[in-house]
Parts: sequence; structure tokens; C-alpha cells
Amino acid sequence: VTPGITALEYAHRRSKLARQLPTNGIAVVAAADLKFKSGSVFYEFHQSSDFFYLTGNASSREGYTVDVFVEKTGLGDDHAFHLYCRPKDPRAELWEGARSGIQAAQDVFNADETGDINAVQERLPQILRSAGTIYTDISGTAKSKSSFSRYFRGSTPSSDTFERLLEPHAVKPLRPLLNDLRVIKSDSEINLMRRIGQNSGRAITEAMRSHFYSEKDLWSFLEYSFRKQGCDGSAYVPVIAGGAHALSIHYVRNDDILKDGQLVLVDAGGEYGGYITDITRSWPVGGKFSSAEKDLYDVILKVQRSCVSMCREDANTTLDKLHGIAENGLRDGLKQIGFDMSGNALQTLFPHHLGHHVGLDVHDAPGYPRSELLKAGHCITIEPGIYVPDNDRWPKHFRGMGIRIEDSVCVQESAPLILTTEAAKEVSSMYTKTKLCR
Repeated sequence: VTPGITALEYAHRRSKLARQLPTNGIAVVAAADLKFKSGSVFYEFHQSSDFFYLTGNASSREGYTVDVFVEKTGLGDDHAFHLYCRPKDPRAELWEGARSGIQAAQDVFNADETGDINAVQERLPQILRSAGTIYTDISGTAKSKSSFSRYFRGSTPSSDTFERLLEPHAVKPLRPLLNDLRVIKSDSEINLMRRIGQNSGRAITEAMRSHFYSEKDLWSFLEYSFRKQGCDGSAYVPVIAGGAHALSIHYVRNDDILKDGQLVLVDAGGEYGGYITDITRSWPVGGKFSSAEKDLYDVILKVQRSCVSMCREDANTTLDKLHGIAENGLRDGLKQIGFDMSGNALQTLFPHHLGHHVGLDVHDAPGYPRSELLKAGHCITIEPGIYVPDNDRWPKHFRGMGIRIEDSVCVQESAPLILTTEAAKEVSSMYTKTKLCR
């Protein structure tokens, strides 16, 4: 299953979900499909985060799997866990690698009922017939090569598709229930994310010590370093933005030359065991900040450190409130270094939110409100940034600069746990680390 997370913890997650369901309620979660680039050439597989969260099954070899959670007619968390998967097949496994098979659904993933995925079309109507309310987020829009997905996602005219089976029932979205579970990380999850933060932070600091000819070179170095440090790879396509490219928040071309006299903004992080980290650092390509670059960097760093310090439950705050604090801090700091902050200046210079939740996804628990109070176990990013357009409204020596500083942080009762502290961000340490190797 997942390194550092036991099968018992996954069972507890399913029990917590069942506890939220009404009597005779059922939650249906499908595994991800293998997606194809062209013909038989496929993309790297990434499991559905919800499916993975509830089962620990991340493998593409078990593809076309469906989870059905059924709360029994009883109180509390009484439920049955159904898991259907592909059976062992020596011929297919010759090409694709070993499958766990049906028996492993019980032995490894602790299913109460299992069977061949090809038979689910006969079994599922029997299960749903007794359901009161069905909770699911399965979409009917995706196209797939698998008969399983065509059945569940309604892309076949068959009269017994999953969508047609839902028609007699009350159907509600599963997302809010899962968000409430996923947003509070367990000790095991926090320890895992701290390990990823350490490994990713060390890789980024190592990049600061080196000189790169192009964005592509720096990108390649990080990809290699994340794996070398122990991660499974990159958590997402990184931003490697030299000079004015940093003014595009999600610049991912990563193919230009890096020039002395510019800053480079790197938004990157590693993934391990399905969990991710999210880090942004900005540093001088040539190894030393100019006076203007340092002034702007210091404004952002001061705000970032102040907001990180408030990532604790006893601060009684929210991501939205922290965003407002960041706006005030940036506005005051920019005024002090010569910016005219009248009108919509701050919205132009700081166009994104201060942070978001992280975990199994880069934007974890999608849709979870930023207005909710931060609680112990919430893992979030704190990422103020300033992006100065190249026009006459702004002081000349700051034009074209884009600087963002981001850490992944775990909220605790009375102090923040910075998951990514190994990524250098103090100017003194960045000077030292870059100049030593120049």
C-alpha cells in the first residue's frame, strides 16, 4: 500500500466515510483510466486521488476498478466495502506486469466483497436496488477504451448504464464528504509530506548552488534531483521562469535561455507515495541580487514569514483572512520602496490567492472553502508574490520582475510545521550557497 500508511488507516477512512452516510446510503468511487496519447501510446498513469485515499491502490495494473461503499442498515460506521478488479491473466501480465488479482482485493485491500470487474454490470444493479441515497462524482462525459468506463461514464447507448441505474434514486455529490475527510491529515500523512518536503527542498537548494544555461537544463536537474533525493518524481509540471517569464503565473514552456542579471522563479515539488509538496523560490541567475531585486524580495519574504507564523489553530484564522493580511503587508512594503499603490495597483501586482490546501493533489480537497477556519492537520501553501509589468506605472528599476516565495505548511495547535524548510529562502543563505559554487 502507501509507504508509512497502514492498511488499518485506510479501513478507518472508509469507516469515517460510512459514518457520514445515511442509512442505506452508498458511495461509489471509480479508479482512474489509463489515458492514451496516441494509438497504443499511453501517458504515465495517475490514480484517482479519491480512490487512492480510500483504498491505497495506486497501480495502473489494477485499472478499471470500482469501489462501492455500502453502509449497512445499522448505526454508526457499519458498512460493507466492495472492490471489483481485473482477474489474474498470464497472457496480459506478460505485457503489462503482474496484477494483484481478485483474491488480493480481500487479502491486501480488505474488501468485504470482490469479484471480476467484467461482472460488475450484473452485480451493481443488485447493490443499488436497496440504496436510499447514492453519493458519487462519476461523470458521464469521459471517453475511454475500456468497457468498464464506457459503462460507468455513460458513453454507451446501453439501457443499463450506471447513469440509468441512478435515475430511481436520490443522488448527491460525494465531493463535500470526502473533502471533510481529506482536508485533515493524519500523523502518518504529515510525516510522509514532511519527508517529501525535505527531499524536494534539498533538491531546490542544490539547484541554487549550480549554474544553468537554460530553463530546460534547470528543469532536467530538478527532475533528476527529486528522484535522487528519494521522491517518485515531480508532483506537477514545474514553472521554470527566467526574467520576465515570471510575470506569467503558470509559465510552463521552460525552454528559454537563463541570463545573468535576471531572476529565475521556480515553482516545483516532488511526489512520493501519492502525496505531493509545493514550493516556489526566486533567486538571481548570476548568484547575487541587485539592490532593487533584494528590496522587492525582502518585502515578499517578510509577508510570507508573517503569514506562515499564523498557520496555527489558536490563531483562529482562515486562508481568506491570511490573504487579507498578506495584501496589507505587501501594500505597505511596496509603498516603502517607491510603488504608487493607488487604485487597483495591488490586484495587478498580486493577482492570485495567498494559498491553497495540499496533500494528494496540488490543490487538495478541491472546492473546500478558503473561508473555513484553519485547524490542526490542515496542510496548506503560503505563497505571496509580486509581478511587476514592464510599463510606466511602476518604478523603472522593478519593471519586469516576478518574485514568489512559497512553502507547504502543516497547521498545528500552537505553531506551524513548515514542511519545506530545507529550501533556502533567506537572502544571506542564498548569497552564500550560490557564491560558494560559482
